Amino acid sequence: MSAPDLQTFVAELERRGWLKRIRAAVDPILEITEICDRVVKAGGPALLFENVRGSSLPVLINTFGTRERICLALGADSLDEIAGRVKMLVKPEIPTTLLEKLKKVPQLIQLGSLPPKIVRHGICQEIVRTDDADLTALPALKCWPGDGDLSRNTYAHIREIVRRSHVAQPPPAVGVAQPPSAVNVAQQNSAVNVAQPPAAVNVAQPPSAVRHTLTDANEGSEHARELFDRGGGYSPTDLLPPPNDGRYLTLTNVFTKHPETGERNIGMYRVQILGPKLAAMHWHMHHDGARHYRRYRQLGRRMPIAISFGGPSVMPYAATCPLPPGIDECLFAGFLNGGAIELVPCVSQPGIEVPATAEIVVEGYIDPADPPVIEGPFGDHTGFYSLADLYPRMHITAITHRRSPIYPTTVVGKPIQEDYWLGKATERIFLPLLQTIVPDIIDYNLPTFGCFHNCAFVKIRKEYPYQARRVMSAIWGAGQMAFTKMIVVVDESVDVQDEQAVLFHMLANCDPARDTMVVQGPLDILDHAAPVCGAGSKIGWDATRKWAGEGAIRAWPDELDMTPAIKEQVTRRWRELGL
Repeated sequence: MSAPDLQTFVAELERRGWLKRIRAAVDPILEITEICDRVVKAGGPALLFENVRGSSLPVLINTFGTRERICLALGADSLDEIAGRVKMLVKPEIPTTLLEKLKKVPQLIQLGSLPPKIVRHGICQEIVRTDDADLTALPALKCWPGDGDLSRNTYAHIREIVRRSHVAQPPPAVGVAQPPSAVNVAQQNSAVNVAQPPAAVNVAQPPSAVRHTLTDANEGSEHARELFDRGGGYSPTDLLPPPNDGRYLTLTNVFTKHPETGERNIGMYRVQILGPKLAAMHWHMHHDGARHYRRYRQLGRRMPIAISFGGPSVMPYAATCPLPPGIDECLFAGFLNGGAIELVPCVSQPGIEVPATAEIVVEGYIDPADPPVIEGPFGDHTGFYSLADLYPRMHITAITHRRSPIYPTTVVGKPIQEDYWLGKATERIFLPLLQTIVPDIIDYNLPTFGCFHNCAFVKIRKEYPYQARRVMSAIWGAGQMAFTKMIVVVDESVDVQDEQAVLFHMLANCDPARDTMVVQGPLDILDHAAPVCGAGSKIGWDATRKWAGEGAIRAWPDELDMTPAIKEQVTRRWRELGL
């Protein structure tokens, strides 16, 4: 069974020698990132920083940064063990005898105990702060040098908004420092006529070049396009974030509910701290949290929201799971946990429940009547900065926490990072679910260099011509697998977990004109190579042995392999040979 709360999990990590306490003073601005980056790439331990400058809270990072630690968090000896449990759910064996039926009773009882349980009290509310709630008191990290820097890594419409906000502001009085964002813009736009009256500036009528990026090129977030489409009439300064140091909440469990159905969603979205009681919520249009927000906006109602940190050790993984809309992540967390997750209503947003054993909970709301705010840039899991854009404002109404909490966080960036192991868990655990949609698949691998969405290696048992193309098309229609930019399909004899073996067969077995399939469709929002935001081309490589009916095919040679007898003979003689 998984740990019921973060501090129990930390104690178990320490008992096993999988955690290192750092007592030296460290800075949450960039320094912790550099330390963690080196440790995670070396396969090192979880890190508990006990002396973080500017905060009294210890910081836990690299919690899930190895296969062993992610398995421990999920309460299993292996990821395949969990996949086996999932397979039993999606493909149950029907009992035929009385004895077999009796054996199923414990499983049915367990399934009945999996939905979350609402309780009245939780340790996450031992300390409650409302009027004195202060996001900036959390030891949130600035992960990469360009985080929050609006002088670069911005879309064209954001550059124009920032430029116009500088135009709209009077020049500072002598001896008064400019806000960082204005300083950056002033350096880039020294020729701007600061005498232009603010009233002449209105983002409802953006210049043609900016409108082109938002419409013709589909560049920018849905919040940017919606703002300009409706002609909100906001001035550029309304959209500019307050001066901030680019710090982010990262290892989040963001709780939302659909305003009509009440369905719960938990997502792991990054949140930029903009002030003691203000943040920017970054979610993409295909995320369930964004779907809930769109409905609140249509209804003209405030959206309650909460962000929890810690709690049962399964929760961070559950928040990342690509579950179908309407499936409660708390239910899946209960399945992983082997028992119900206890939730407690928030103190200032009682319509939202959070894990009772969480370390820290940030409560608040998003008001659709508010203008969005510029969020980013942010150093992302792609290894590049995701560009600054417009996203909803979150207003903080309370921060609650247990006594002496730990602040858990993570860093994303060039692979391998800690999030690789969260993704690898999904790859293994969700294989049985993918096989229900595409039964041809024997195994698959989302390689490190693909950053989750760029590449999938797929193994099939080939039975007819063009089967690989059918599998590619099916994968591109399967939930979040739709964002996969490149698929390589190989025969069942190839180990897809051996990336060199897959590339060997791809290069050896493919004729680019005959064996590739290029399609147009949705892509990950963070794919900066896509010709438009969130859409572009995807390619499939049929690296299987070719059959008659699959185009022009010459005589196909056998692949080299030694006989089993000689392999065994040499293995027996290995010591004798002195090797």
